[in-house]
Amino acid sequence: MRKTNSLGMSPLAVAGLAALGVPRVIAHDLGLVGPVVNAVLVFLPVAIWLGVVLWRRVPNPFLTLLAIGGAYGVLLAITHQLLWSSAFGEDAPRLGGNLAGGLSPGAEEALMRTFAFGSSVFTGVMVGLVVGAVGWALSRAVPAFRPRGRETGS
Repeated sequence: MRKTNSLGMSPLAVAGLAALGVPRVIAHDLGLVGPVVNAVLVFLPVAIWLGVVLWRRVPNPFLTLLAIGGAYGVLLAITHQLLWSSAFGEDAPRLGGNLAGGLSPGAEEALMRTFAFGSSVFTGVMVGLVVGAVGWALSRAVPAFRPRGRETGS
C-alpha cells in the first residue's frame, strides 16, 4: 500500500512541479526570450501545477499548491542568486538616497542579495497562495476535481 502525505503527492513530485518554473527564471535573468515566450514560461508551469493537483484529486488543493509555490520560491531565489552576476554585471542593485555609500560594497551586496532572496521566496509563496485559492475553488465547484472521498459534497 502506497503512503501519501497531507499534500497528496510526494515531496519529489512537489519539487518537480516547482522546478517547471526555473526555465523562466533563467531565460529572464539572462535576457534570452521576448515578452511572448516569457509569458508562456510564466503561465504554463502554473497551469500544469493546477492541472496536476486537480487531476490527482489531492486532499487539500490549497495546501498542495501553496507548498508547490513555496518550493518554487526557494528555487527562484537560488536561481537568481546563481545568476546574479550574469543578470546584473557591473550594474548590480545598490542602496540609494540617504543609505547610498553607508555600507561597504560587500556588505551592500550581501544586504541586497538577502532581500532579493526573501523577495523571491515571498513571490513563490504568493503565487502558490493565488493558484491554491483557484484550485480550492475549482475543487469545490467541479465534482470531478473534488478530493477523493468528498465526491458527494461532504
